[in-house]
Amino acid sequence: VEPTSGNTGVGLAIAAAARGYRCIFVMPDKMSQEKISMLRAYGAEVVITPTAVEHDSPESYYSVSDRLAEEIPGGFKPDQYSNQANPQAHYETTAPEIWEQTDGGQVDAIVVSVGTGGTISGIGRFFKERRPEVLIVGADPEGSVYTADEAHPLHPYLVEGIGKDTWPTTMSPEVVDEWVRVSDRDSFLTARRLAREEGLLVGGSCGSTAWAALQVGARLGPGASVLMILPDGGRSYLSKFYDDNWMIQYGFMERSSPLPTVESVVRFRRGEGHDVPPLVTIESSKKVGAAIELMQRYGISQLPVVRSGEAGDLTDIVGSIQERSLLDRVFRNGDALNDDVAVAMQPPLAAVDAQASLDEVFADLSGPSAAVVVASAGSPLAILTRSDLLEFLAHERTEVER
Repeated sequence: VEPTSGNTGVGLAIAAAARGYRCIFVMPDKMSQEKISMLRAYGAEVVITPTAVEHDSPESYYSVSDRLAEEIPGGFKPDQYSNQANPQAHYETTAPEIWEQTDGGQVDAIVVSVGTGGTISGIGRFFKERRPEVLIVGADPEGSVYTADEAHPLHPYLVEGIGKDTWPTTMSPEVVDEWVRVSDRDSFLTARRLAREEGLLVGGSCGSTAWAALQVGARLGPGASVLMILPDGGRSYLSKFYDDNWMIQYGFMERSSPLPTVESVVRFRRGEGHDVPPLVTIESSKKVGAAIELMQRYGISQLPVVRSGEAGDLTDIVGSIQERSLLDRVFRNGDALNDDVAVAMQPPLAAVDAQASLDEVFADLSGPSAAVVVASAGSPLAILTRSDLLEFLAHERTEVER
């Protein structure tokens, strides 16, 4: 039973599959679906816990893994956060490999993004014993305990696999010469740069490392050798920060092109073989029965109500008739079919300008109103419904995928 954000879990899952062990991993809910699916592909069970809780909360992934290890007969928790085999493995294997491949540690700085602290503690101890002048730098996400202070308190963050909300015993802070605090935005944008400019599809924590390494390299100047460790692949994040829509949703990117306008949705309706006129209205003096007949004829759920004739101006629209309110009225009183529309109508539908962006109309359609009146220069042009917008968005997404 192990709390994990990915890589340790995968290693343990492989070993468990090879040896026939039952394996349970506890993960916070911010982890990508790809990571969860990968662990399950190895036959592991995955338990999801909330991210935004204190580390000692009964709901935290530390506490839940403790409880499961205690309650399940034969349960064992390797515990990467306190098991000293974690930093020792990096002291005995990772650090000597770096030493050998850099001709005896001929680097000016080593930058590592810090999670449990095992990697930086093992490598840092090895280099401090042999070349103490090598700068050991820890990259830490904003909101993590390693770089927290009064101006930068603990808070949740989106980058996965690094940072902590409490100091693990596997972390040896004395081997770290310098910390660099990295925002989610800088982490993700730098990881995307590594993929597009260097052909390295890496995880978000590697983006943190690279961003920190760029800051260190800029300070050390030309000719300096800055080594960074990138231990996480990017395939686990294709649905997250490698997805433009996800980045836009969290405010890390702006749209490269403006959103379509309301007018583009209206044009789409007209061009897709819709046989419903853009604007169907009913006069206030007509009967409720006539309004229902008109709705049935065109398969619509709402009608703007006009004083008389056609709606040449928004001021001509005095109200609206909507299917839901009519159902309630007629169900309670069958004679309501003979009422004037003026008696049964509700306030006019909200109006939006044809040149407004879909962001603006979405705010209206995601509320109680199921439709809006589209107008240009004060003249009503069409009715736009939730289903119209949904159909347009689905069509746009299909075109992009093609």
